[in-house]
Amino acid sequence: MLIKVIEFMRIFGVGLAYYLGYQAGFARETYDPMAQLHLMIPLVVLFVAGTSGLEGIFLGKQAAEAKGYETGSNYQKQSAFALIAMTVTALIVWFLNWGIHAELTVFIMFLMFFVLSAANHTKEAIQKHNFKFQNINRPFLVLMLLAGFIYPLIKVWPLL
Repeated sequence: MLIKVIEFMRIFGVGLAYYLGYQAGFARETYDPMAQLHLMIPLVVLFVAGTSGLEGIFLGKQAAEAKGYETGSNYQKQSAFALIAMTVTALIVWFLNWGIHAELTVFIMFLMFFVLSAANHTKEAIQKHNFKFQNINRPFLVLMLLAGFIYPLIKVWPLL
């Protein structure tokens, strides 16, 4: 049950990040994709990677069971620590205001991890017929995550 609550928090948090980010991007007379991404990137990383990392560390057994994966793996803990490191890095970059290039670097790393994770979940579903909801929803959630970033990324590209 707690795993489902955390999954809902992730989805709600990403929605909140999109709302606040788009508000920031369209707050002025002209659209500002940098302002939007400056807010969206650390919030999305926090809500997705941060909660996933904490879930893996403190609720690893339940999280693995919800996805139909083996439990007690050191790789699961290692992955959780990597997600926490990614989150801390995103927050450091944001708080120290290192700029859009640093923020986009963190975002690309975050995105690559979750795209590869979604591919792994898809492979697991196809090869091992693991159709647990927590497993099969990952590719679709990653696609939805990407969809919210397409517009500001296209608009920020010429400004870099």
